[in-house]
Amino acid sequence: MKAIIHSGQSGLEGLQYTETTSRAPEAGEVQIQLKSAGVNHRDLFIMAGRTSQDAPLILGSDGAGVIVEIGEGVDELSVGDEVIIHPTLGWEHAVDVPIVPDIIGGPADGTLAQYITLPARNALPKPTHLSWTEAGVLSLSALTAYRALFTRGALKQGEGEHILIPGIGGGVATYALLMAVAAGAQVTVTSRSEAKRKEALRLGATRALDSHTNWSLQNDLEPVDFILDSIGQDMFPKYFDIIRPGGRIVMYGASSGDDLTVPIRSIFFPQISLIGTSMGSREEFVQMLHWVEQQDIHPVIDGIYPLQDTAKAFERMEKAEQFGNLAILVE
Repeated sequence: MKAIIHSGQSGLEGLQYTETTSRAPEAGEVQIQLKSAGVNHRDLFIMAGRTSQDAPLILGSDGAGVIVEIGEGVDELSVGDEVIIHPTLGWEHAVDVPIVPDIIGGPADGTLAQYITLPARNALPKPTHLSWTEAGVLSLSALTAYRALFTRGALKQGEGEHILIPGIGGGVATYALLMAVAAGAQVTVTSRSEAKRKEALRLGATRALDSHTNWSLQNDLEPVDFILDSIGQDMFPKYFDIIRPGGRIVMYGASSGDDLTVPIRSIFFPQISLIGTSMGSREEFVQMLHWVEQQDIHPVIDGIYPLQDTAKAFERMEKAEQFGNLAILVE
């Protein structure tokens, strides 16, 4: 089969479009012929951390396709079923948080290939309202956004809370915007890009601010209840100027760096909650699929690339040029 493999060196230079061998399913597994897949910032982080000493790896955590073979003991799925892939391995319930979740696309081989073999528990019915392209980019980012908003952030539908999403444009942030709007929240986003701010307003954001302005001086910006943070140290000090007492900051990334200087009194006096989150369980994946179907949520597709041009999708992502998801069509 054809696949995108990372091998030999760090970064994008290690990407290869090449022929490799697919693996027949063992007991409890299925083999899926992929129709579509997606790329994520996680792939960039994995490539940056790999060296010439690491074994070749098929990247990709998002994907959707058709089951072509089933292993012994698989009763709930059949050959020909259209499925979407849950990317987290072995994490069944939301409360049973692993130290570091295992995810397809690293350490296990991923979805940027014509076929993938994985546990049957990780293949679920494809949402019928989504095209193959849309289904192929949903899994990882939408699951991360769902857990961050509803499980960890305790967002309740219809309560009209005010959410701030800094750095709009990436997959998780875009799904979070769509989900929060569907839940009746008031959503403020930030970006350095005027085009991204305009697109966020079109998708339902209440307001869109320049990331580098003084937010506390915005006359129409009410205090926020909930901040969904993927940036970390560059933006973190600004949050305490605008968050409401009793508010919460849910953190799922650190694109500007890991190290924070935390103003302790700015946390305990106004009783701010700092909450970490990452990926999500199978239980939440099922809930997320039901939610996007119920709310008729569709991924925002920034661009579509054939499998052999996956490197071009990663280049666009690395430059932070995209708004939404970058889809990969698998022939």
